[in-house]
Amino acid sequence: MKQFLIVIFLVALIVSLVAISFTISQVGQEEKRLTIDLQHRSTLLAESLKDNIEPNFINKSDQYLQNVVEKFADKERLAGLVVYDNKGNIVAVSSILPKDISDSQKTAFDVMDSDKANGDFGKLNDKKMYLFAVPLHDKNSVVGSLMIVQNAGYIDNRLNEIWKNNLIRLSVQIFLLSIASVLLLRWIIFKPMIGLAESLKQMRSGGRRITSHGNHLFFKPLAREISNMNKSLMEARFAAKEEARLRLEKLDSPWTKERLKEFVKDLLKNQEIFVVSNREPYVHTKEGNKTSFFFPTSGMVTAIEPFIQACGGTWIAHGSGDADKLVVDKYDRIKVPPDEPKYTLRRVWLTDEEEEGYYYGFSNEGLWPLCHIAHTRPIFRQEDWQEYQNVNRKFAKATLEEIKSVKNPVILVQDFHLALFPRLIKRERPDAKIGLFWHVPWPNSESFSICPFKKDLLKGMLGADLLGFHTQLHCNNFIDTVSKELESLIDLEQFAVTRNEHITYIKAFPISIAFYNGYHPHDQSIQLDSANILKSLDIKAKYIALGVDRLDYTKGILERFKAIEFFLDKNPSYKENFVLIQISPPSRSRIKRYQDFDNEVKAETDRINSKFQSRGWKPIILLKKRHTHNELNEFYKLANICLVTSLHDGMNLVSKEFVAARDDEKGVLILSQFAGASRELKEALIINPYNAEQVSEAIKSGLEMSEKEQKRNMSKMRDVIKNNNVYRWSAELLRTLVNLS
Repeated sequence: MKQFLIVIFLVALIVSLVAISFTISQVGQEEKRLTIDLQHRSTLLAESLKDNIEPNFINKSDQYLQNVVEKFADKERLAGLVVYDNKGNIVAVSSILPKDISDSQKTAFDVMDSDKANGDFGKLNDKKMYLFAVPLHDKNSVVGSLMIVQNAGYIDNRLNEIWKNNLIRLSVQIFLLSIASVLLLRWIIFKPMIGLAESLKQMRSGGRRITSHGNHLFFKPLAREISNMNKSLMEARFAAKEEARLRLEKLDSPWTKERLKEFVKDLLKNQEIFVVSNREPYVHTKEGNKTSFFFPTSGMVTAIEPFIQACGGTWIAHGSGDADKLVVDKYDRIKVPPDEPKYTLRRVWLTDEEEEGYYYGFSNEGLWPLCHIAHTRPIFRQEDWQEYQNVNRKFAKATLEEIKSVKNPVILVQDFHLALFPRLIKRERPDAKIGLFWHVPWPNSESFSICPFKKDLLKGMLGADLLGFHTQLHCNNFIDTVSKELESLIDLEQFAVTRNEHITYIKAFPISIAFYNGYHPHDQSIQLDSANILKSLDIKAKYIALGVDRLDYTKGILERFKAIEFFLDKNPSYKENFVLIQISPPSRSRIKRYQDFDNEVKAETDRINSKFQSRGWKPIILLKKRHTHNELNEFYKLANICLVTSLHDGMNLVSKEFVAARDDEKGVLILSQFAGASRELKEALIINPYNAEQVSEAIKSGLEMSEKEQKRNMSKMRDVIKNNNVYRWSAELLRTLVNLS
């Protein structure tokens, strides 16, 4: 209460000072205006009367002069007239005026002495008057003066009125502003502060749900920091709990971030890990004068980022954001995540020509369709291959700078963009332990043989000590490819390739995601739930299907749409009761095949919607907006079924993210037999995405599956992901790499 009174007093004081200052200025200007107006009117009247009075004064017509002054007595603001001779004697005076007017006589003398009209304020009978006199002349000299006496009290009345009105206005303003200040303090500051204090209290007591204050403009930064503090505190508590539990449990207990951290510490003796990839985990962008960042849509990043957060180290990647250079230090490094740094990101810069040839050209028009059997013809150009080699050398140079003072560095290389990298590093640093993980499928040897640069690619990959794929089939295909393309010694028992006295081990490591075992870090700034999603998309249907894919021709999006069309044709009762939400952020839009595919998806969406839509309902909602992981988590939770219809996929982590998100153990996963995840998630409804009728039947089965069966299947799949999460994947990959002889 004391604080409120202080605020009210300060508001009143400030407003009063401002109001009084403006009133003083207003009064001064008004007084000046009224005085000038009075002087002007007095001058005009005196000059007009002088022409009549002056001849009669010279002729000594006293009676005439008296009649004149009486005629102008008490006329509105004119009090009267006085005529003086040159000795100061009154010749004629209005009867309403007193006979002895000392102020008037003094003014008359001053005017006659100076022979110049003049005026001044004075008092008559305690009333404020304005006395204005002009000299009277004969032919040679001043013989008297004419005095105009004006009532000037109205000036003071006007000034008093201004003060009165402004003081009343000031009082009202102080009253209203005081009420407004109290209300603002209470609802915008005081109440949110109580909420923030309550949040801190909950944090201190171990509460998980923290009150959100994101809607309060002034407290967004503070609320965000409290949310981050809560996240860190909860992670620390969870880490301590996990560490204590792991000491008591068997070694085959589920892998967690904390267990991985302790494992790596013991395995590497605090030695730093280096991750190298084309894609960076955080992209900084410029929006006006504001710099922001986002987490890119990438299965590789989704898998690797939790691992390096747990272990720390350095991630070397292409800086692709338009604000990436603005935030790094002089060594092109930045600590990430930006909100709570846990490792170092070293950025590598590429020219437009390098990016065009290496990334869009050779990697995504050549290797990507080559590895994914999705019936898109690979394109290989000599100039693209040249840029691919140049960029691999650039990544190698940056990595050598980072590891120059590190003995026996451990380097994990990611994906097909850097196939030449292992050999380049091994030449300069034979002591480095290099693991290359291939995140996409490896085709059969006949398919791979069409690549004109196949031998150089294989030589580059065999510079690694350990080469990992998602499935054993991909390992088999790689071994078969090497046996047909290069002279080498192949050990099928150890699954190893020896070439030029260097051994590369080939092993399957099915990649996964971070399964949080009851704790899921949540971004408090995200105000998103199922009801809000359905409302924002104007969805009133009973059944929701979900697809989450980059806009890529290998993901089977068009095949999925045809299956939806087949399903609605065959099951008309689901019309207006079923909606597919397809989330597909654009990908590689500079490549013509992807531009064409974007147009094909849009056209097919419009065609199917046009065919079925009625009364505001349409079966397919296509969202091309990029969503955060927390936002996607909410979409996963509301879906009845999740459709993963990849035509060919190394693993597909969307399937695992959907299962991990369903802590209610409801929902049905429809999964392509050509996705690596189908080898692990056997309780999903496994389909051939090319068979629209089979996918349609799976959709119907999924929507009509009993809750009991859903929970049984989902529980088994969740156990698989929980026990085979990204932390276990990381531990097995590192352990295998470090223990190589």
